[in-house]
Amino acid sequence: MSAHPVSDLAVLVAPPAVPALSVDTVSDFDSLLALEPAWNRLLDEAGIGHPFLRHEWIRTWWECFGAGKRLHVLVVRAGSEPVAIAPLMLSREPMYGLPVRRLQLIGNVHTQRADFIVGRWKDKAYRAIWECLSGQRALWDVLVLPQVPAGSPTLERLPALAVQDGFRTGTWRGPDSPRLRLTGSWDDYFSGLDRKHRANLRNRLKRLESLGPVEVEVVAEGPRVDPALDEGLRIEAAAWKGKAGTAIGCHAELRRFYRDLAARAAAAGWLRLHFLTVAGRRIAFGYWLCYNQKLYLLKPGYDPDYARYSPFNLLCQKVLREGFAAGIRVHDFLGAPDPWKRDWTQDVRPHYWLFVFGEGPRARLLSVVKFTLVPRVKRVVRACARFAGRSRPGVPAP
Repeated sequence: MSAHPVSDLAVLVAPPAVPALSVDTVSDFDSLLALEPAWNRLLDEAGIGHPFLRHEWIRTWWECFGAGKRLHVLVVRAGSEPVAIAPLMLSREPMYGLPVRRLQLIGNVHTQRADFIVGRWKDKAYRAIWECLSGQRALWDVLVLPQVPAGSPTLERLPALAVQDGFRTGTWRGPDSPRLRLTGSWDDYFSGLDRKHRANLRNRLKRLESLGPVEVEVVAEGPRVDPALDEGLRIEAAAWKGKAGTAIGCHAELRRFYRDLAARAAAAGWLRLHFLTVAGRRIAFGYWLCYNQKLYLLKPGYDPDYARYSPFNLLCQKVLREGFAAGIRVHDFLGAPDPWKRDWTQDVRPHYWLFVFGEGPRARLLSVVKFTLVPRVKRVVRACARFAGRSRPGVPAP
């Protein structure tokens, strides 16, 4: 057996060279559509296990909410192959009373999670994205990356690169999103819930069963999807959401978004429209996506005529129980940590908003307002509220 010099061994075990990377800017819809196969392959390579960065989601969002905005998707390539995508858009919006050129991840309040999509060669890919953004600084006053999940390398790498180049950055923590990891058995999980919560579920189910058989109906594909969604949206608007104007059915672009998303999710096998029925009548509704063995609750609703039975909580109980049996790994409640969600889980996923402020007096003023003045005002308001509470008769100081 011949021996190799140390230099030869180093060559044998050296990692493959990182290729030169280039960045393209996609600014038209047809080019965005053409990216779909490569986009979704890269998403899988990056290990992003939720549906909110799938091409289907981004495309549907843009078709429904993109008016008045410009696509500004950065595609990092090694040769012709995408290795990272920054799904951004440009808009002009007021921020604290100032007109602002805003470069932001594609999304709005209906986008529960967002990020860059980065596959191989992460260090070099993030640097390529930042160098492109920095070179385009004349286009934007502030770069906003909302709803980035905790643990994403974007939260560490992008601000580090920006600060090195003299840009101001700031991070704001958004609402924590409740989630439930479905480990062990349903019986063990359910027995560990708060005793009062379990008793309420049992009592209300018993009272509801006195009206007739209580069952769960699931619509996931086929010609039943459209009429089932119509009925679900009617139920979602029947309680306080309809009166407050926040229901999906109150806004044409929301109806279109959730309808088009349902069609594409059904075609991909992700859609789950669940109904709780009593004596054949639908009294609660949930719009779920089932993706990568995880359930994502996009929209809940219930018939207010049955509110005393807590119909959506009963539906949730049945969906979770079936999830344990079917091998679902996580149920993500999404949104803010509302009390009814915390009855089911204390586990949460934090999200952050990352801000990078551009050059010029307007951007500098925005950074001061956002991360100095606004927090200071909030602290003063909270202090005044605490003082007012202590000053009321009968309210002891802590």
